[in-house]
Parts: sequence; C-alpha cells; structure tokens
Amino acid sequence: MIEIDSIVKTYEGVPVVDAVSMTIQPHTICAVVGTSGSGKTTLLRMINRLVTPTSGTIRIDGEDIRGIRPYELRRRIGYAIQGHGLFPHWTVAQNIGAVPRLLKWSKADISARINELLELFQLDPSQYRDRFPSELSGGQQQRVGVARALAARPNILLMDEPFGALDPVIRAKAQEDLVAIQQRFGTTVVLVTHDMEEAIYLGHNIAVMDAGKLLQFAPPKQVIGRPATPFVQELIGTSERPFRLLSLSKIADHLEDGDADGDPLPATATLRDAYSELLWSGRSAAPVEKDGRLVGRVSLDALARLAARPQ
Repeated sequence: MIEIDSIVKTYEGVPVVDAVSMTIQPHTICAVVGTSGSGKTTLLRMINRLVTPTSGTIRIDGEDIRGIRPYELRRRIGYAIQGHGLFPHWTVAQNIGAVPRLLKWSKADISARINELLELFQLDPSQYRDRFPSELSGGQQQRVGVARALAARPNILLMDEPFGALDPVIRAKAQEDLVAIQQRFGTTVVLVTHDMEEAIYLGHNIAVMDAGKLLQFAPPKQVIGRPATPFVQELIGTSERPFRLLSLSKIADHLEDGDADGDPLPATATLRDAYSELLWSGRSAAPVEKDGRLVGRVSLDALARLAARPQ
C-alpha cells in the first residue's frame, strides 16, 4: 500500500504538487493522468525520493519513506521511463541484471531471472541476452526497460510515460504485456500518462491532476460516469464518453441470446471493440465465441443503449 498524505512540493514558493492525498491499494494499477505541468511526474518521483517533498508524508506499507535511505528505497521500487533509459554500452542481460547485482544476488540467480523475464516478454534469451540496445527495435527496448525495472522482484513499479514514444500497434502490445505482468506478479503499479485512453485501459483507479491539485481519484467507471469537475469532464471528452464507457466492459458480460451472421467475436473483447467491428462490417449483430464455441451474440442496438448511460 502507498499512502500519500498532504504531499506538497514547491519551487521558489510556487506549488507544483499541492496538498495531494490518496491511498493506492496493493496489487493494483493507479494511473495518474493530467496535462503537461499538472504535477503528475513530480508526484511519482517523490514516491522513490528522486524528488524531496516540501511537506507531507508518503508511507509504504505503513513505513514513512523518510526513514529509508534513498538508495535502499530505490532498489526496492522498480522505475521505468519513456524511452526506456537503457545503458547503451551494456548488453540486454547486463541491463536487466543491474539491480540484482547491486543487491549481491548470485550469478546463477541473476542469470535465471534474466532468462525468466526475457521469456516472459517473448524475447528468446539465446537471441537477445547478448544484444545491445541499439540492436533492438523501439518496442523491444521498452520491454527490456520494464524487465529491468522488475528484475529484483519489487512490490512497487513506478512508470513515467513508459509507452509514449511507441507507435500505436507496439504501444497496445506493451499495454497488454503490462496488464499480464501485473496480474502475474501482483505488483503495485503507479503509472503517469497524459493519455486518458491508456489510463482507462490500465488503471484500477485513475488520479486526475491539474495545476498540482488532485481533482478526482476513483475507478475508471466513476471518473467517466461522474466526473468531479469541468476539467475532468473536458479531459474525458464529451464526444468520446460513450466509447470510453464501452471500453470498460467485456462482451462476455453482456451476451444476448440468439444467432447472428458473420465471423464471431471473442467473448474477451471489449464492448468498444465490438461496436467498432459492427460499424465497420455493417452488421446489426455478431455471434460471440468462447473457448471455440458459440455462446451468444452482441448487437449494435444493445451497445448503443449501454453507451448512453453509466453502468
């Protein structure tokens, strides 16, 4: 658990983070979203003491982080940034093994952990261990950066615009990877982003910041359905709001009885995916499959009704 209690950071008397309080529950993803200059990155960097608060308290599992040596705290918290931040003259294996080496893990344990993470991110160790960052694609570099942040099995992972430099297709895969990794290890993730779509997809809770203040801290459904301020509503976007609502639910949760023509949609897809597919294909309904068998259908009319009101 991360407890942020009345945290303030000022520069030359001007508050950059202004009396922010929130509790991030363990094993969840908290997406911190806001425009440039909203204070979201400064808030993130105070959690691992890369920035020192002017006032207020941050506790991790009840322990005030001011009582922990900064370098010890940072070795316990993974940190991934936009552009990955890999050491260019180190191999992939050397990059991933950096923190475990500082923690004096055995060579065998470090090597095993490197292989485990590379396999997890679908990078064959025999092909990628000895490559240098310049020999990797942007998406591969980003995966190695996240693998490095996870190498010492931290309970907390801080991510600052980690996917911002990736093209849309690679970015979507990186987001899927993060969800899978978080679910597998139960890591508590705090992710800074300016992209509301990303915040909605990834966050169990969304913290919306503006001018250093926390405007709303709530699950995506509540932020979309009941924005706390006009700024939050503007950030969500009035025209996009129905589609954002649809992105919160899976087809499996809204199946209809009956048949439909055409290729089936997977039950694991979002309602937004279904709506887009039906519009593009010109169908009023589509069959839905799960584990290779048809389990019902989803219709355009039902999706339009769902988008029209918060669920």
